[in-house]
Amino acid sequence: MHKYLRAIGFGQLKNKQQLQLLITDCIRTAGRREYISLSDHGDYIFVECCKDFAENIGIAVRGEFDENNNYIYNYYFPYLRGSYISSKEDVSIERHAEKESYAGICDDLRIGVSLIFYFQNVISYLKYQSRNGLPVKGTSLTLSALSCQGTILMPIIKNEKEKKKVRQAAKNRSHLIAAARRGDEEAIENLTLEDMDTYTAISKKIQNEDVFSIVDTYFMPYGVECDQYSILGEILECHKLQNFMSGEHIYHMTLNCNDLIFDLCINEEDLLGEPAAGRRFKGVVWLQGYINFPEG
Repeated sequence: MHKYLRAIGFGQLKNKQQLQLLITDCIRTAGRREYISLSDHGDYIFVECCKDFAENIGIAVRGEFDENNNYIYNYYFPYLRGSYISSKEDVSIERHAEKESYAGICDDLRIGVSLIFYFQNVISYLKYQSRNGLPVKGTSLTLSALSCQGTILMPIIKNEKEKKKVRQAAKNRSHLIAAARRGDEEAIENLTLEDMDTYTAISKKIQNEDVFSIVDTYFMPYGVECDQYSILGEILECHKLQNFMSGEHIYHMTLNCNDLIFDLCINEEDLLGEPAAGRRFKGVVWLQGYINFPEG
C-alpha cells in the first residue's frame, strides 16, 4: 500500500482488498484518461486513468491494453496537481528501471542541490518523444508535495528592511552559484568564505537561541529515496478540504521554501499545530512535478 495515500485522505485503508476496490473504482470512473501507443517492448497501448477525490488531489492508475483489448493494471500513485510555476530552469527526465514511470531532475540555483521529483505528466512527455520533439523549449515546472508528518511553527518576525536584505542576499548567492558552476574561481572563493561566516555566526547564536529562530527556511534531501526532502517553509495560503469518498479532512497549503513556491497536501491527523498564512510548515515530503509544455 502506498505510504502517501493517507496524505490525500485515505488513512483508514486497512487491507489490500479495500485498496483493490479503490483502484478499480479509479479505473472505471476516471475523470481523465490519456493514451499512447508504445513499441519499446512490442506494440501496446499505455494508459493513465486519473480520478480526483478533492480539488486537484487524487489517484493516478497506469496500465496497458493487451491484444484482446483487456486493461492490465501496472501501478498507481497518489497525486497533488500544483497550481504555481515553481521553476523555469531546464528539466531532465529519466525512466525508472522497474516500470514505465519517470523521475525529473531540475538544477535550480535557489536550492543549491539538484531537485529530483516524481514526474506526473508522463504521457505528454512520451508524445513529444515519439515524434522526436525533444528537447522542448519554453517549458516551466510546477512542483507539488505530499506529506505524512508535519509540524506548524510560528514565523520569525522581520520588518520590511530585513525582508529586503534577505531577498537581496538570496539573489546575490544565486548569481555566485551560477558563476561558480561556470568555473569562476573568485565566485567559488566567495561562496566558501560566505559559508564559513554563516557557520561561525550560527555557532555563536545556537548557544542562546533555538535553531528554528535562526533558520528561517530550508530544503534538504531526506533518507535514501532521492525524491523525498526535509523542508521548512513559509505558508502563503492554506485551505481545508475533504476527501469526498473517505470523508477525511486534508490541508492544502502553498509554501515558499528557499524562494521556491509549490503546493503541499497533508492529512489533518498527521499535522501538529494549526496552519495559517504567515506561519511555517516543517516536515518530510514526497516531491512531485509537472512540466508545462507550450500549447500547440
